[in-house]
Formats: sequence, C-alpha cells, structure tokens
Amino acid sequence: MTKVYLLEPEESLLWFPFGHSRPVAELRAGVWLIRERWEAVAQGEAEAIFGPPHLYSFCEEGTPPVQPRGQVGGPAVIGRSDFAPAGELVELGSDPVRLVNEGATVGWWVPEGVQWDGQDSDWESVELPGILLRGAYDLVTALDHFLPQDAADFTQEAGDPLPDGCIVIGDPADVVIMGAAVEPGVIFDVRRGAVVLDQGSYVKSGTRLEGPLYIGPATEVLGDSISASAVGPFCKIRGEIAHSVFLGYANKAHYGFIGHSVVGRWVNLGAGTTNSNLKNTYGPIRLSVGAEQIETGMQFLGSLIGDHAKTAIGVQLDTGTVIGVGANVFGSVRPPKYVAPFSWGATGERVDLEGFLKVAERVMPRRKVEFTEAVRKMLADIYRHATGSDQPS
Repeated sequence: MTKVYLLEPEESLLWFPFGHSRPVAELRAGVWLIRERWEAVAQGEAEAIFGPPHLYSFCEEGTPPVQPRGQVGGPAVIGRSDFAPAGELVELGSDPVRLVNEGATVGWWVPEGVQWDGQDSDWESVELPGILLRGAYDLVTALDHFLPQDAADFTQEAGDPLPDGCIVIGDPADVVIMGAAVEPGVIFDVRRGAVVLDQGSYVKSGTRLEGPLYIGPATEVLGDSISASAVGPFCKIRGEIAHSVFLGYANKAHYGFIGHSVVGRWVNLGAGTTNSNLKNTYGPIRLSVGAEQIETGMQFLGSLIGDHAKTAIGVQLDTGTVIGVGANVFGSVRPPKYVAPFSWGATGERVDLEGFLKVAERVMPRRKVEFTEAVRKMLADIYRHATGSDQPS
C-alpha cells in the first residue's frame, strides 16, 4: 500500500487560530479532512505529518503522529497540507514526479526504490486538481468548491428509506440517510445539492435541511435551518447555520446565526451567539490577527473560532472575527475582531493552564472521549505554545 506523508506549511498567522492546536492536515476542506483527501488520491494511509514541535504530542483518534521532516522512501506520496486535492486519481507510473497545481508544487510521488528529501528540481511534473489554500479562511472557499460534489458522491449507494412524515423538495434520491434517526416533520430541500446524514446522527422535527449538506456521525440537529455546511462528528447544532464548517465535538444547541465560518473542535457557543458574514459596504473582508492585517479578498466571511473556545449568551461577532484557541468570550456583547488565545472575558486576563485543563477534563467525557495523560500533555503543550508560557506540564 502507498504510504502518505503530509508536509505542514511554515507556522504563520495565516493559519490562526487553528495552527496553535492542530495540524493543517486535520482541518476540513468540504466533507473530508485535508489528510483524507490526500489519502484518497494516493489510495493509501497516512504514516506521519511533518509538522512543528508544539504539535509533536498531538493525539486524536485516527490521526498519524506529528514528527520532524525526514527522508521518505517509496512507494509514497508526500502532500502539502495547505493543498486540498479534488479527489481525482492521477496516473503516477514508475518514475518520481512532482505533483503541481497551476504551476505550484503541491506534492510528490516517490516510487519504490526512490528516496525523497525535498531536492527534486529535475523531476517531471503531473497536474493535480484541487485548491491551494492561502490560510484558514480559505476553508470556507474549499467548502463552497468541494461540498456539492462530496455530498453527491454519497448518492451512488443506497441509503435508508426516508421516514414517513418528512417533506422532500427536489429529487428524493438526493436524500442519503445512513443509520440516522429522523423525526417526522423534517424538510429536505435538495434542489441545490444532496443532503447526507451519517451514521448515528439525529434530526429533530421542525428542522429544514438544505443541500448541499453533510451531517457527520453522532451529530444532533435540534431545529431551524441548516444549509451548505459540513458538520461533525459529535456536534449539537440549532439555529440558522449556512456555508460553515464544524470540525467536530462542538456545541451550538441554541438560536443564533453562524454563516461562512469555521468552528473548531470542542467549541461551545452560548445561546444567541450570532456572527455577521457580510460588511455593510459589501466590500472585501480583512482579518485582524494581533497587530497583523490579512486581506482575504472575500466578500462573505464570518468567524474563525479556535478549538476549545467558548462564548457567552448573546455574543455578537463582527464580520471576520477571529477567536483564539481556549478563549472564553464574555463580558462584552460585541467582543473585538481579534480575541487572543486563552483570553478570559473582555478584561485582558488569561485562562490559567490548570483551569483550562480542568474544564477540558469535564467536557471531553461528555462526548465519550477519554481525558488521558496523553491528552493532558497535548493540551498543555498547546497552551504553552499559544501563550508563550513556561508552565510545566
């Protein structure tokens, strides 16, 4: 089997707020993680992620280890984590090649008997369809690009019968239910794309699901309108959600609008938390990350919310708000457009390490994820890196 290695980009504010807490390869581009998209191209499994030292302790179920960059022997594919392949197979052959997209090298095919060390200027090139991601905000771009086809792919296999009492607007064949529970009174609008409910998900009566849409395993949809999004696994969502990515294990169980946003793992959004995704001027959106300004060129962009962040009830997030990992947002109805990692309220204070770990230790078992010593070390390493703290693990 072909081995897959993911090459992380240099650490950069472009990948804030997610680069503090997870490899770029473990972010979602459409339905699938970037790592999973590379595995599909290579028809293999990931052996390792070549990433930064603060993520060497990264551990989530199903993820390969993060380690220093090294030589790779074939047969192997090395893929850049900031490139999301479209999933189309390419003919790799028996010679080493560079995988390129619009002139940029995005990966390498290393056949058996060949070693890769990054010095490949004389290798022939093969074009690979996909999207080169400029930063975390382009996960919204990737969602809009990939989601229609990703969702349509699920219609190639028969799912469960549609429960009685549901309404379908469009072709019923574009509703794919795979071991999900759906109450009567759910509306499926599949005129723009398929709606996919993965294993163990649950949809409450009174919900409107508009495709293209993917609801991941064990995710609960508790009402209102959900459209053009990829959510899960193990999320609870309610309210109006559109063109957004939920990486998993997040909680938005109350009313409020989230649009054109990326919501990290273990995030909790309080009742009424709402974001803007369009400026009053209809102009391009600029992100503020610390003292840096990032021009996205995007007209629609909501919030980028880092892992383990939390918002209080009634929080209103301006267009292009960025919330760092572990931040607890309260004390101001409208927080600043940049919230630093592990911020505590609106006073400039910081969550302390032990307090952060205690909350995570309470929260994670609620989603049946064991809080092990390995998880504790991972979170402590993330905290130290994100805050510049030298507190011991």
